[in-house]
Amino acid sequence: MKEPEIGIPILFRCPISLDLFKDPVTLCTGQTYDRSSIEKWLSCGNLTCPVTMQKLHDSTIVPNTTLRHLIDRWLQINSSHGYDLDYFQTVDDSFVVLKHNLQSKESTLESKVEALDKVLALSKDLPFENCPLIQLDFFQMILELALKDADERSSFEENVMFVEKALVCGLKLLPFSDLGTLNMLKQDETKFTVLFKKGSFMIKRSLCHYIVAISSSLQLKELLVMLGKSKILVQELVHLIENKLDGYEESIKALSALSSVEQNREVIAKENAVKALITYIVNAPKCEYRSLFGLVMAMKTIETLLVAESAKEDVLDHPNGVSEIVKMVFRVSSDNEASESAMNCLIILCQDFINAREEAICCGILTKLLLLLQSQCSERTKNKARMLLKLLRSMCNGDTK
Repeated sequence: MKEPEIGIPILFRCPISLDLFKDPVTLCTGQTYDRSSIEKWLSCGNLTCPVTMQKLHDSTIVPNTTLRHLIDRWLQINSSHGYDLDYFQTVDDSFVVLKHNLQSKESTLESKVEALDKVLALSKDLPFENCPLIQLDFFQMILELALKDADERSSFEENVMFVEKALVCGLKLLPFSDLGTLNMLKQDETKFTVLFKKGSFMIKRSLCHYIVAISSSLQLKELLVMLGKSKILVQELVHLIENKLDGYEESIKALSALSSVEQNREVIAKENAVKALITYIVNAPKCEYRSLFGLVMAMKTIETLLVAESAKEDVLDHPNGVSEIVKMVFRVSSDNEASESAMNCLIILCQDFINAREEAICCGILTKLLLLLQSQCSERTKNKARMLLKLLRSMCNGDTK
């Protein structure tokens, strides 16, 4: 009589070969395959994920060590090709104990930090199907712990290291968790603001990433509005950008995220955000690739904020306001977005202020627009340049508002 097939759990089978994983690796799509199978697939010229058929924007394969350890343990238990469900219960129980250690009032601060280290180590292999870190909602629990003592000075100062690590853990789990969980911040959004104000630079950077994540979800729009209307939070972000303190690049992203909601723009503009962004552009390295993204983000944020009258006045009042925007028209010549944003800003300003037109012309905007029209930029960018040229020409012909 033929022996029954080995009862290999589906989780432990390669989707390509359907055999037990020998060397599990994960693609950028989150799907795990056996290394030999996926390497053979890629070597044949395939540029998609075999399971999801998504186009691979990155062909890097990352070892899934957590799954590897689970399989090794499963093989040890099932040396006779049996299948012990109790093992998997044991795995789940170990995560329950880990969660309990983090939540327990009896646990020492040191043991809680060690528990977070374990969570960080385990999160490196995400995405991982049916991972207990996600099933047991570690994300919400860790975020609650990070915010718990934000408004208690003595407790907070003692727990800074724990809060720093907790927020990093939360960011690792966030892409695989329900974003709606962040709505818990609406119950007392002041804790988020207080934590940002009192926190270390590492805490501030992490919170900026949370703001960006919040802006990516429509179900969190109300929360984004609440955070954007917090003068303290906006002032802290502006302070980091203006003084180029540790975390200023993340602050630009966060400020841009908050500005994406129309209700926030007036508040943000009134807190000198535009002046801070112009100062950042003035001082940004001219040739550093690292600064390119920050320049583009800063320029787009200024454009967004120019719906507010106070933002327009801040540009005109800044000694380098108009001149820096003119430079941005062709400063990042390889980036159409930066050029378009700069031209949109100038169109807004020149339509409303004659002195803005005069200053732009004095700063060489006409030459830059002509260079842009001769460059390899997109047709859309060239159309913007033609629009601005037409506006400026009307001034030269005496057709002023």
